[in-house]
Amino acid sequence: MNTQTIEEAALEQWARRATAIRVIGTGAMGRGIAQWAAAGGLTVELADARLEAVTEAVEDIGAMFDRLAAKGRMDAAGAEAAKARLRPVGEPLTPLQNCDLVVEAVKEDLAAKRELFAALEKVAPEHTVFATNTSSLPVTAIGAALADPSRLAGLHFFNPVPLMRLVEVVPGARTAGWVPDALADLVRRLGHEPVLAPDAPGFLVNHAGRGLVTEALQILSEGAAEPVDIDRIARDVLGLRMGPCELLDLTGLDVSHPVMEGIWTGFYTEPRFRPSRIARARMEAGLLGRKTGEGFYKYVDGAKQEPQEVSAPDVAPRPVWIHDEEPGVREGLGALLSEGGVQVEAGDEPSGEAIVLVAPFGRSVLDVARDLPLERTLGVDPFGGFFTRLTVSVHPGVDRDAGRAALAALVATGRAVSVVRDAPASVAQRLMASVVNVGCGIAEQRLARPADIDTGVRLGLGYPRGPLEWGDSVGAARVLAVLRGLHEATGDPRYRPSGWLAERAALGLPLAEAGTTPLDLTG
Repeated sequence: MNTQTIEEAALEQWARRATAIRVIGTGAMGRGIAQWAAAGGLTVELADARLEAVTEAVEDIGAMFDRLAAKGRMDAAGAEAAKARLRPVGEPLTPLQNCDLVVEAVKEDLAAKRELFAALEKVAPEHTVFATNTSSLPVTAIGAALADPSRLAGLHFFNPVPLMRLVEVVPGARTAGWVPDALADLVRRLGHEPVLAPDAPGFLVNHAGRGLVTEALQILSEGAAEPVDIDRIARDVLGLRMGPCELLDLTGLDVSHPVMEGIWTGFYTEPRFRPSRIARARMEAGLLGRKTGEGFYKYVDGAKQEPQEVSAPDVAPRPVWIHDEEPGVREGLGALLSEGGVQVEAGDEPSGEAIVLVAPFGRSVLDVARDLPLERTLGVDPFGGFFTRLTVSVHPGVDRDAGRAALAALVATGRAVSVVRDAPASVAQRLMASVVNVGCGIAEQRLARPADIDTGVRLGLGYPRGPLEWGDSVGAARVLAVLRGLHEATGDPRYRPSGWLAERAALGLPLAEAGTTPLDLTG
């Protein structure tokens, strides 16, 4: 029998037999994992160094099942059966002859996790698989304390576990080949979605999430836009549920900034993940976000205090002339302005009184408008098609009266308007390109499969599309143009395009597909 056959047999046998797990640690994550497993039909042993915590956890999870039944989200018989599958066992090292899987959910401390697994190894039967729910520690480093690290993998859940369907399955360097597949099979059986994640800083989801927040902080550090404008653009133009600044306020900079620094240093100061001086300064000042009542926003009784939208200045109306470099811009934006009662000029050149609007993609207003009257030329971001929010780019040479007249014309469309500083690409374009480029970098380094990258980001971060899907939707060549424009204009290596992106743009291949690899020819 060859090695592959042995692994396949082990996978099939373990996946078919697995009926009982032990969850060690009864905090929020441990309770969530136990609830999920019991609801899915497994017998769940709950263990904790504090015996009273086990009793409290069983009661709390049982009450949750009762509430779900009362709301009709679970039938009464199912709730009673799930409660019956909860078994308080107390001490973590209580004999576990019948456990197929042990999931550790104790504090994020490498020494504590190593000590626990080393002790478990001495009392657990050989068929028991070990899983750590660590969110930040290397699985390989945890497994180094074991005589047989092949039975340990990461099983990283997201909070709240019953509602967040994603689970990262993280093999360590010495994890047996069949274990990740077996764990993924069990996760699917219990109704969640597994993705295979690398044992690298941030695993998959937190790694991919650096694209949005680090670029938002870079935009802030340049003074190109205010936090509220970045968030509104992210929500309204990109379709995100939450903007990057309000997300940082929610998680707290005391949590988010160390994660950013950890991923940056873990990848040996990779420029794409570079943290921000702004985040560190605000963290040290105690401006952590919701938990302290002030972060990028102020909070009163837990409610975010957000400035009102921009209103129309009280100025005399002026005609508008639209530059037609981007296809469809003159027609689309022109129709919108006309419907708002704005006079739109149709000639080949603007009149002497007209406000000039250009729609740069991957370029600044100054780059596009070299032959136009710069003192009355502003940019309107074409990304998103003008359907929700309009983003106006202002360069330092704009005449203030002309700029106010342009703002009044755009507000007349009925769309919300954000006003930002001119840059080599718009806020929306920069955020999108950064997310796509980081996702492409993960694929390029073979840290995760393209499908897992997209699934992980959609389910774990709540983006409307995964980064590779998003890049394919926009067009790899257009994403590449944004990044190359930023790289050329700033010289900042954070904007260097991923090879995965550049190759596929040149070949016309989808970002979400691996294409032909050397293994396809030799394997």
